[in-house]
Amino acid sequence: MREGGLDAPVRHPLPWREESFYDPAELEKEMRRVFDICHGCRRCFNLCDSFPRLFDLIDASPSGELDGVKSEDFAQVVEACTLCDMCFMTKCPYVPPHPFALDFPHLMLRSRAVAARRQGIPFPDRALAATDRNGRLASALAPLANWATRTENRTARRALERLARIDARAELPRYARPPLLKRRSSPPLNREAPAFGRKAVLYATCYGNYNTPEVGEALRAVLARNGVAHEILHPTCCGMPKLEQGDIAGVAEAAEKTARAFAPWIAQGYDVIALVPSCALMVKFEWPLILPENEDVARLARATYDISEYIVDIAKKEGLAPWLSPLPTSVALHLACHARAQNMGQKAAEMLRLIPGLDLAVIERCSGHGGAWGFKKPHFDTALKVGRPTARQIKGAEKQAITSECPLAGLHLAQMLRLQDGTSPPPRLYTHPIQLLAAAYGIGSPPAAGEEQRAEGGGRRSE
Repeated sequence: MREGGLDAPVRHPLPWREESFYDPAELEKEMRRVFDICHGCRRCFNLCDSFPRLFDLIDASPSGELDGVKSEDFAQVVEACTLCDMCFMTKCPYVPPHPFALDFPHLMLRSRAVAARRQGIPFPDRALAATDRNGRLASALAPLANWATRTENRTARRALERLARIDARAELPRYARPPLLKRRSSPPLNREAPAFGRKAVLYATCYGNYNTPEVGEALRAVLARNGVAHEILHPTCCGMPKLEQGDIAGVAEAAEKTARAFAPWIAQGYDVIALVPSCALMVKFEWPLILPENEDVARLARATYDISEYIVDIAKKEGLAPWLSPLPTSVALHLACHARAQNMGQKAAEMLRLIPGLDLAVIERCSGHGGAWGFKKPHFDTALKVGRPTARQIKGAEKQAITSECPLAGLHLAQMLRLQDGTSPPPRLYTHPIQLLAAAYGIGSPPAAGEEQRAEGGGRRSE
């Protein structure tokens, strides 16, 4: 292996079932090895707050080297990691197959897993990670839940901050009623489309089911127009919230259950489309590293697509159904980190460029949100700091609409745009780029003003 080689990065399976994985002394030894290499390189200084925290600790130490940093201070570095994988995918020159074999995100995950075993996961965090249960309850009571979680409802939000450590200033996702799985009206299948004969099953995901069913509905409309027969399935959460907390066993349980549920569909030749990029990343990359021996997990990983990836695949292989029309709007597209980490290229940008004459600006930088991490009181200010340059780029693009592959990133960026100084009206926020493609077909049109989440703070109606 040579420095700067062109070999593709390789990720090794997580040995999470071995006792040595949880040995605090072995963990500290590995953290010191990795952090010392990071200190000597510092290419990743501008990705997230983990690396500036690490380098500040080293620079402020008596020796100016890692040996002067106390091990208990490493927790500050671990706390700031959102598991976005961007350091592994885009910056680090020392990932496997390099002999240094750095995998910074999985080291942060290991540290959290050790802490979870030794100290347990706090109840508020465990409660937040129960996304299916929370979604079922909140969706059934959507008007009340959305009223209670609005930032303007200061009494309820202060109580939520005390109980669950969710920052009272953070814009929270709305819940929809009914959820996607109960919206069973199927658009007519276009049997004349070039892609007729394809079959896909949609992995609804917690967020796609309970929070943003409009994304699934827009995708179904586009698939039907392109002749793709499809079904919807949601066995359980992908486990990303539990991964953030170091509950790897919980993620493995979700992976096994979901892979079993999708296995019969894959055997019948169905492709799988995950409605949220974080969930697609879990299915395609994290699950096979957690359960490398599970054949159902491996088959599911091979069969899974991100939304934009699947539409672009149709366009390249069969060609899209005709009659895409120009849209009377300009768009700033944010490429989410968990989409970029899938190593599939700028598929959302490729998809939107299929719309004739679209005025498009592509923003490829972290929103700063990082799942539930960005909502929490200890992290919200950091999330704003990391995402502020991205919001400035969007504002500078001066487009009429913004969208992101990640619905949480879009919501966070919209809030930052609202907080920034300026007199121009904020751009309209679309939950996912697929809504714009559907609108270009004249089907599954994005909701009218007031129904879609907007950068000025209005929430989607769910009554």
